[in-house]
Amino acid sequence: MRATVDLNADGGEGFGGYTIGADAELLRSVTSLNVACGAHAGDPVVIRRTIRAAVAAGVAVGAHPGFPDLQGFGRRAMHVAPEELVAMLIYQIGAVAALTACEGTRLRHVKAHGALYNMAVADAALAGAIAEAAVVFEGLWLYAPPGSAMAAAAESRGIAVAYEAFLDRGYRRDGTLVPRTEPGALLTDPEQVAARAVALATDGTVTATDGTRIPLRPRTLCVHSDTPGAGALAEAARAALEAAGVRVGPPWSAP
Repeated sequence: MRATVDLNADGGEGFGGYTIGADAELLRSVTSLNVACGAHAGDPVVIRRTIRAAVAAGVAVGAHPGFPDLQGFGRRAMHVAPEELVAMLIYQIGAVAALTACEGTRLRHVKAHGALYNMAVADAALAGAIAEAAVVFEGLWLYAPPGSAMAAAAESRGIAVAYEAFLDRGYRRDGTLVPRTEPGALLTDPEQVAARAVALATDGTVTATDGTRIPLRPRTLCVHSDTPGAGALAEAARAALEAAGVRVGPPWSAP
């Protein structure tokens, strides 16, 4: 059983006058927020406003960089040379780090977004590019799935890794996520999400769509801000974790 488990969500995924996601509701329950960096979503004003809201809520701030794909929300595969990707990611992380400093706090972690995250699970070149960008910023943690190329690339460079599991996404028996285009990709029932959170925190497993129990032993649990009812899902997960005796807090705060 984990003594401390983080509850994270993606945030700041609007742009200009458009708001996407349940940031205000999520900030009542999560302990770390992955702030979009302007590539798949976000702009300077949205980023700073999101960071300010997280700081006011006592929620740790992380950067959520992705492929430069506003139209596709960063969820379409792109083929970018690793050296180009490193520069893109440093640019994105650096922007959020600067705006975080303006709000009197520091950037604490990095979590890749969407297609970049999914591709870097198995692609060592992409995983290495993410780690190369993250290591530029001293003391950042990386959120990544256990056993992934991303986690291995970070650990080989001395970056602390928080293994991540998803509360609102379906899992296949091989531990990969059910594609969003297929049935069972999203979980939107608060009771089901709460039960999953407790199972992941207490025995480290998640149940796949075919009933297989997959060992993950995560240190951080994610709810996506654009999942229908995301705020209620995070609230139910946190209440269930605390009722089970699990402390909820960012990975670096663990005793």
